[in-house]
Amino acid sequence: MATREEYAGLPLVDRLDRLTRTPSDLDSVVHGHSAADLARRPDTKSWSVTEILCHLRDIEELCMLRFRTMLAIDDPKVMVAGAKVPDPTEWGLRGGELAIDPERWVEERQYSRCDGDAALEAFRRRRRDSLDLFGRLQPEQWQRGCQHPTPGHVTFADWTGLMAAHDDNHLAQARRAVMGTP
Repeated sequence: MATREEYAGLPLVDRLDRLTRTPSDLDSVVHGHSAADLARRPDTKSWSVTEILCHLRDIEELCMLRFRTMLAIDDPKVMVAGAKVPDPTEWGLRGGELAIDPERWVEERQYSRCDGDAALEAFRRRRRDSLDLFGRLQPEQWQRGCQHPTPGHVTFADWTGLMAAHDDNHLAQARRAVMGTP
């Protein structure tokens, strides 16, 4: 499992390949398991496979919003999951507030009650949309970017590495969860 820094050092084609493989890798995780198996958390603090699939679906949708914004606006500020911004007031947040809180999404969006197969299919469609957008980018557009709260300026090319590392992290988490291991 490569880190985002390691992915950044790989050719773009390798990062895009990782993103392309993720839906089929998720298929292999869920294959042969019942909905009840996929909805079972390995412990009280770890997500179930169904919750992971819902998270991936929702993050992919959020990424597309970011990407469209990056194409429409020069260097926009974007919110990311779990990151605290250096100056919350500059980002329109109260002190200590997370811009995007995936743990809150799990509860508020009732991921545990969702259909894992439907979440995976929705993720697959959203990922295909992301890859289609990447395929239409002109060479100079790959350097368009946004302001990320922690690393700062992040380009489309950088996002492919961030997404690949995120995929790897949650694939490993899903493989553990389906085995009942946190």
